[in-house]
Amino acid sequence: MKSRTSVMVSIVLAMLVASLDSTIMNTTMPVIAKELGRFDLYAWSFASYMIASTILSPVAGRLSDLFGRKKVFGFGIIAFLIGSMLCGVANTMIQLVLFRAVQGIGAGFMVAFPAIIAGDLFPVEKRGKIQALFTTMWGLSAVLAPLLGAFFVDYLTWRWIFFINLPVCIVSFLTLMPYQESYEPKRAKVDYIGAILFGAGVTSLLLVTVVEQNRVVYTVVGLILLVIFYLHERKHASPIVPLSMFQNKTLSWININAFIGTVALFGTSSYIPLFLQRVAHLSLFMSGVALLGTAVGWMSVSVPAGKWILKHGYRKLLLIGNVLLVGSGTLLLLNESHGFFYVFCVMIVQGLSFGLLSTVGVIGVQQLVGGHERGISTSFFMFCRNMGTAIGVTIMGALLTSGGSFMAGIHHLFLYGFAGSIVALLTSLKIQNEAESKHNRAAS
Repeated sequence: MKSRTSVMVSIVLAMLVASLDSTIMNTTMPVIAKELGRFDLYAWSFASYMIASTILSPVAGRLSDLFGRKKVFGFGIIAFLIGSMLCGVANTMIQLVLFRAVQGIGAGFMVAFPAIIAGDLFPVEKRGKIQALFTTMWGLSAVLAPLLGAFFVDYLTWRWIFFINLPVCIVSFLTLMPYQESYEPKRAKVDYIGAILFGAGVTSLLLVTVVEQNRVVYTVVGLILLVIFYLHERKHASPIVPLSMFQNKTLSWININAFIGTVALFGTSSYIPLFLQRVAHLSLFMSGVALLGTAVGWMSVSVPAGKWILKHGYRKLLLIGNVLLVGSGTLLLLNESHGFFYVFCVMIVQGLSFGLLSTVGVIGVQQLVGGHERGISTSFFMFCRNMGTAIGVTIMGALLTSGGSFMAGIHHLFLYGFAGSIVALLTSLKIQNEAESKHNRAAS
């Protein structure tokens, strides 16, 4: 029991710093860029972190299947700590971009493990409560990030947004040490070539979201590399992404639905605060608080989701989640008269949607594979969500600037989101409950 409590403390602390560092830069980066110069690299301070964490998440999940959760998760904590320390002492924007990539490597090795380890430690009916705890960390970071960022800039220095991670990472690492994992890794040769091909292909595709020129070239190169990766994985004895997983159609459609749903509306949090600040004239802090509606909705359904799965199955809950996602598309109706309350209520609906889709999806992809594929199955699901977010935010940004005015851009943005949520609903109709009861009984 002590081992379980200790690892939960480690996971929660790791999630807190990882979630903080994905948002706190939004409020402090203008100050950092002013001091370090090279405004042309402004976007890369976010992109280097995002690219590294996205491509390494599924790789980390697979490595945990081969070598055990504790070792790989511990490596992620140390990498994040080193990256944070280097970011804190950066003297140029180029250094900051490179060191943010190191931080992203650590985050990539950390972010999937809360769900993976929870899948090892807890039966299905209790995992919803654990997922709700993890969601709380993201909600807490949404509030703490602007407050901490403003405090450090005003009273200390922006460098403390990175230095504050060091003691938290140290405690997270120390509380991980007593953990005696029950999972027995299945040793096999690491598919290094597959990992390189996968990383290079996904990196090329993600570069499309940050570069302004040669996007077609990056897209084509990325797709070619992923085709080569697919052909290579078919022949490898221990592939980095076991293609046999996707013979289960339910598993495949859950991943597809996760990708399309996040492409459609998960990027909302990047643009709703902008609307509230520019149109509703709310403060930076209050526009961030409006996003807490998402956390409220998310936690409301995450806690009982595990028990609901045993009673109703995946298909029905995922269908409800997608119907709610279409409902949150009422953001399309935003106008100058709408303010905090309207947005907060819609964010609750969106939180209910993504709370069901995420929690049920994570538990589903864990239960539909064997124990030795649980790491890669969980992390690949999160990879699909991350890719969807990156692509969705980019599309939304382009649509925001496509209108003749800011409000016209907002309407284009959420028309796209509403249409995407309908497509996500249609894909969820393909999800079946096949093999579900067998896996649930085995897990329980």
